[in-house]
Amino acid sequence: MFESWTVIGLGLFTGLVFGFLLQKGGVTKYEVIVNQFRLKDFTVLKTMLTAIVVGGVGVYFLAEQELAKLSVKPALLVANVLGGLIFGVGMVLLGLCPGTAVAALGERNWRAMAGLLGMLVGAFLQAETYGLLAGLPRSVDLGPLTWPTLLGVSPWIILAGLTLVSLVLFIGLEVWERHRGTASVHTTPPPPAQRLALTEKVSVGS
Repeated sequence: MFESWTVIGLGLFTGLVFGFLLQKGGVTKYEVIVNQFRLKDFTVLKTMLTAIVVGGVGVYFLAEQELAKLSVKPALLVANVLGGLIFGVGMVLLGLCPGTAVAALGERNWRAMAGLLGMLVGAFLQAETYGLLAGLPRSVDLGPLTWPTLLGVSPWIILAGLTLVSLVLFIGLEVWERHRGTASVHTTPPPPAQRLALTEKVSVGS
């Protein structure tokens, strides 16, 4: 029932490192996550893609070395779609996801505390009503599918392709964001207070 202290210690250490990286990456900020959905800040996309690539390489390497065992969950389309919609709406309203909420709690973000309490209540309600709703999510069960098994190729081919796509996307986003930032500097007028200060400075100088 309980893991060994070594496993618990490793989990605690990796969790602390992961939370530290989330905080340093800026994804514990409400504005960063909301602006991802508004397509104005792609920090979340970059962070998630990096985590997927690095995590995928690590998981399959450990599995090949028989240091870990893959546990693929079944693809339940109805449950995945409904769960994804609920998750997405909650993430936009709160401005945090479960992982970033825990990291944001370390910044004394009280919105994160409210979100974590909501997650606990939601988990309790789901557990209590699981028997009643168990039939609906399994109405479209595709089994434990993965892209390598679906395409019949090595997982390293999928990871190599995902890495290449991520690099191209990162470079493209970097160029686009720089171009957009330069354009906004040249086209966006300064706010009224700044315009007034510039006018007074010119008057004094003349």
